[in-house]
Amino acid sequence: MPFIKTGEKHADSLRDGRAVYINGKQVEDVTTHPAFRHTVESFSSLYDYQAQPKNIEAMTFDPDGSGRVRVNKAWLMPRNLEEMVDRRQALTRWAEQSCGFLGRSPDHLASALVGQRIGLDVFARGGEARAKAFSEYFDYIRREDHFLSYVIINPQADRFRDWGEQTADLVARIVDEDDEGVTIRGAKMMGTSTIFANELFVANLQPLKPGEEDLAFCCALPMNAKGLKILSRKSYEAAAQNKYDNPLSYAFDENDALVYFDDVKVPWARVFVKSDVDLARAHFHDTPGHVYQNYQAQIRLVTKLKFLAGIARKITEAIGTTNMPPVAEKLGVLAARVGMVEAALHGLEASGRSVNGYWVPNRHQLYSSQVVTQALYPELVKAIRELAGGALIMLPSSAEDFFNPELEKIIGKTQISGAFDPEGKVKFLKAAWDAVGSEFGSRHTQYEMFYAGAQFVTAGHSFRTYDWDDSERLVQNLLSSYSLDDVPRGTDESEVAAE
Repeated sequence: MPFIKTGEKHADSLRDGRAVYINGKQVEDVTTHPAFRHTVESFSSLYDYQAQPKNIEAMTFDPDGSGRVRVNKAWLMPRNLEEMVDRRQALTRWAEQSCGFLGRSPDHLASALVGQRIGLDVFARGGEARAKAFSEYFDYIRREDHFLSYVIINPQADRFRDWGEQTADLVARIVDEDDEGVTIRGAKMMGTSTIFANELFVANLQPLKPGEEDLAFCCALPMNAKGLKILSRKSYEAAAQNKYDNPLSYAFDENDALVYFDDVKVPWARVFVKSDVDLARAHFHDTPGHVYQNYQAQIRLVTKLKFLAGIARKITEAIGTTNMPPVAEKLGVLAARVGMVEAALHGLEASGRSVNGYWVPNRHQLYSSQVVTQALYPELVKAIRELAGGALIMLPSSAEDFFNPELEKIIGKTQISGAFDPEGKVKFLKAAWDAVGSEFGSRHTQYEMFYAGAQFVTAGHSFRTYDWDDSERLVQNLLSSYSLDDVPRGTDESEVAAE
């Protein structure tokens, strides 16, 4: 029987002494802490899902043909469209386990590294040693089926200064190097899911300029590396009293964190780009890395949008408005827009191309879909809230209200629905509120609007990757089909009018 990573193995791997901080204290064990334990269980359950005998073929593959190990298909480097679709179906099944609310699930960074490995020749621009380091790291991390997170954005700071001119020790940079490796000091964000990951991928996605070579690096390190400090944001999971009242935030608060490098030593075997401002950009954009990581995000987002469409429809059933013409129209438009996003996902796969022998999604169609969905997500949330009206507000304070016989009787009289019994209606509406109105839900709206960058950033990707020449060709074909020579000369206007 080949080795397959399980949830128990993943949870065990998180008890490694990593330095996670929340509410002013260092966390002893993230697997048992009230701020993180249920999300640990959710991530672990993904590995248990892939290890179930009935799911092994659909969810995993043998990376080296040895028969000794099987890993998640997120690590598959598809050679054709058929393999890409098979891979996408596995990623979709994982996304469905969280209704799409685990945005930085293990398949996200696996996808980014798959795209970068396809473009390994780009790393060679920085020297064969760096390309060899990345190739060997990829083989190792894939064989272990490790969960990676990344920090590739610099902290928001003084926008009137370049990154290299910020306050000392703010932006992560190389401050020293020797025969063993490099030393990093400073901060990076947004460390989404870092608390639950095995390894951290560190890079700089934002543009750099000459003179900022000490910021221009890419490396990887284990989450328990000496000097690596993870500062968690407020935990929504900790505030979730139980799964009934907050079913999403209770289980799927993947968390975000500021990561600070307090003189962290990274060995050369884990340094993939060093002191090259162009290569710091190129290993994302000149390889299929950026395309693959955002392709995974669109796979997950399709699942999430379909879930929210289901929430919208069920809200109208709960309050009895489904068949009202204006409501049916709104649901129809909503369904059409979600359907178009799913169609775009299939289209960008089918119109992909082969790069170095591997299938890569259509770059522009991917970015155009991101531009659309960044605007669509908050509009969809707003539509759900409009469809619900006061239904999402007038709910019992908690599940404990049902345990008071007097209150339970009142709830039974006031939570009336043609589609649910009173308890079922309350249960559903609490789930809907957690998705779109709670602090957890609000974070997800913000996340979907900005996880790929500000809208001008994604629009810029669309602008740069669109085939403007083809559009201009159509315009030019029309313009070249006529000229002033085709205009009749000396025509009597009165004769023309008479005709």
